[in-house]
Amino acid sequence: MILTVTLNASLDVTYGVDSLRPRTSHRVGAVDRRAGGKGVNVARVLAGRGRAVTVTGLVGGPTGALVREDLRAVRGLRDAFVPVSGESRRTVTVVSGDDGDATVFNERGPQVSASEWRAFAGRFAELVREASVVALCGSLPPGLPSDAYAQLVARAAETGVPTVLDTSGAPLLDALGARPDVVKPNAAELASATGCEDAGAGADRLRGLGARSVVVSSGPGGLLAVTPEGRRRAVPPERLAGNPTGAGDACVAALAAGLADGAHWGDVLSDAVALSAAAVACPVAGDVDAATYERFRTTVTVEDLHAPQPH
Repeated sequence: MILTVTLNASLDVTYGVDSLRPRTSHRVGAVDRRAGGKGVNVARVLAGRGRAVTVTGLVGGPTGALVREDLRAVRGLRDAFVPVSGESRRTVTVVSGDDGDATVFNERGPQVSASEWRAFAGRFAELVREASVVALCGSLPPGLPSDAYAQLVARAAETGVPTVLDTSGAPLLDALGARPDVVKPNAAELASATGCEDAGAGADRLRGLGARSVVVSSGPGGLLAVTPEGRRRAVPPERLAGNPTGAGDACVAALAAGLADGAHWGDVLSDAVALSAAAVACPVAGDVDAATYERFRTTVTVEDLHAPQPH
């Protein structure tokens, strides 16, 4: 079982418009509403590939009830969310049909009390004992300490369960001392966290601070992985137009599955690029296009680079 953690779960609303233009009104075409948050999207991808998945995190209020109602329809996904008194957030994504770009509006999320956080930590300690891998994803809602992910990574490590961490800013930096097994920033998040514009140098910085492996995503540029086994770059065979908001979550799903299977890094990265591309081909995050995945998974280029310095 793979456990995904979404501390700031949301109801994701996606609008499709012909073209997004500032300071004008728009007629919305397709509308999609579904449970979201990065860890929820990761769980959807994994469940769609036949994996046993449990989702946990924090939800509250009528919006939280809609999140849980939507998840009940996902086959193979177990809901273990912990309730809070505040209202879960909504996000709005506007996808422009003329260029495929997405504009995202993210609410902050509910205020979480210290007692609610303790209740979640206790539930997490129970769930992690059943897991083969834990994926910890997304932002922290107001009220949580910036070392919240560090606490969860440490608890997973005590249980012998590997972790994949996908977050940014202070929660990312604070978690590194707990030594997550894989950290997956995108290029912008990496530069912001480390001050390094070069992805390789930034990945080295994160490993120096405690990350065991770092996988940097750069959209159509593919992935750079810096691991104890060396450096590898995985590049897709072509660029796809579509909605990129779920690509990073699909990548995390592939990384978590690869950890669970003990797969070779080259195979993991190839699968991660293919799944990311398959997510771009879908209009909403959490879905993947099977035909795109099959087309990409044998055509991704994985290049071995020079070995990293040990940390």
